[in-house]
Amino acid sequence: MNKKITIAIDGFSSTGKSTVAKELAKELKYIYVDSGAMYRAVTLFAMQHNFIGADFFDLESLSKTLNSIDLSFKLNTATGNADMYLNTINVEKEIRTLEVSNLVSIVAANPIVRKKLVAIQKEIGKNKGVVMDGRDIGTVVFKDAELKIFMNASAETRAKRRYKELIEKGEEVSYEDIYKNVVDRDLMDTTRKDSPLVKADDAIEIDNSNLTKEEQFNLILSLVQEKL
Repeated sequence: MNKKITIAIDGFSSTGKSTVAKELAKELKYIYVDSGAMYRAVTLFAMQHNFIGADFFDLESLSKTLNSIDLSFKLNTATGNADMYLNTINVEKEIRTLEVSNLVSIVAANPIVRKKLVAIQKEIGKNKGVVMDGRDIGTVVFKDAELKIFMNASAETRAKRRYKELIEKGEEVSYEDIYKNVVDRDLMDTTRKDSPLVKADDAIEIDNSNLTKEEQFNLILSLVQEKL
């Protein structure tokens, strides 16, 4: 069990990629990287500097300031998870809002942004022993990952999960808005020119529409153990 591998988990929004990736990393004592949080943090930065809004995107200004963005993960001792830090500030809560969700696919579709973050992600995973989730981990970031998972679920199922999660956090949102966000993000993620969301040829697809979190975790853990 001393052998370490790279685990790439891709899939549509709100399929629970981050949740299972975190649990897997804890179980294996691997590094966990939420690549989606990195794109969300850049989106939040763009929002804070008025580079992006509902009807505009000042890509030129964002591109000029990309090098001033410092992204890092730090362990939250209360939750046991790694929180996202943007320029030394914990933004874990801020990046999970619907406002950021509505804009993140626009930012993530940009080649300049993706080039910067992919370089960071590759550096993090160069020594293996990493679990990373996102949209292009198995197809771009870690093409040679020993285990690639592609997660899916119906748009309705994912919207219900996301709605429940935000309501429990005290956010005032409507199911209709959440469902629209899920569908819109699916379209943008799968049709963007740079690194679109696709299932890698050697990825194992898991539809978790009718799986409990425990069932899903045990299934993926068994796949990891086969590789090890």
